[in-house]
This record gives sequence, structure tokens and C-alpha cells, in this order.
Amino acid sequence: MSQLTAVSRIVEERRAWRKDHPPGFIARPIMKKGQPDLFNWECLVPGKKGTIWENGYYPVEMKFSTGYPASPPRCYLPEGFFHPNVFPNGQICLSILNESYDWKPTISIKQILVGVQDLLDNPNKESPAQQRANDYFVRDIKAYKMEVIKQKEQYLKDSL
Repeated sequence: MSQLTAVSRIVEERRAWRKDHPPGFIARPIMKKGQPDLFNWECLVPGKKGTIWENGYYPVEMKFSTGYPASPPRCYLPEGFFHPNVFPNGQICLSILNESYDWKPTISIKQILVGVQDLLDNPNKESPAQQRANDYFVRDIKAYKMEVIKQKEQYLKDSL
């Protein structure tokens, strides 16, 4: 894949997102020197209603390579984010973001961000990226939920 292929697909995705995206979600290229950096996006993923994540708005960085859409973007929550499927550096471990698993070039930015939202409340204990959060999730769900609720305080709409 060429950089031109990546750019045209990202432009197409941006257009599609502007026309139709889930309520509460934000996804846009980061601005650098007054120009959009199409390869680096800032996103906000709202916690799903009816879950312990509700009312939180979680910042996700999406980094595209020149190999996109053949290879998935890398997606990051803030460093140190408490979740079984988030590495200490913030990288999100999700099968649709891994070319060895479920990534397909047809997966859209919308599908990725909805997937991240779903992952928040449905961790995959079989694929932990962070031992501490996974141990809490597996061994003490009450303590896990308390940690998530405490963390959410940083991500309320008023604190953004």
C-alpha cells in the first residue's frame, strides 16, 4: 500500500464520519500548524449507558501508518489507563486492531471506536495487556468496579 492509498482512504473515512457517527463520539485529525494531520487523530469515546463507564468520555489517540488500510491504526487510551486490555503505555489490545486476528481493511473508524466502547465494559480476560487490572477483574470484581469508577472521575465531561 502506498501513502496515497492511505491518505485517500483516511479522507474518505473522515467524510463518512462527518456524515454519520454515533452520538457522543468525537473523531478528528489533530491540527498541526493549522493543517489536519490525517495520520494522527484525537477521539473521544463515551462510556456506554447502563455500565460503570457511563458518563465518562475517554480520550483515544488513533495513529495511522502509510500501510493503512492494509494494516490497522494503533489506538491508545491515556498512559496508565486502568483496564485489562490496555497496555501500560495506553495501547489498546483489541482483536479488530490486530492484523494477525480480526483486522480487515474494510473496518471503519466508526467500527473501531464502537469496538473500543464495547471493550471498556467487556474486557477479554483471556488476552490481558495489564496484569493488575486483569487480576482485579478476575479475582475481585467489586474492587475492579471501584477502580473504574474512581478513574472515571478524570474523564467526566466537566473535567475535559
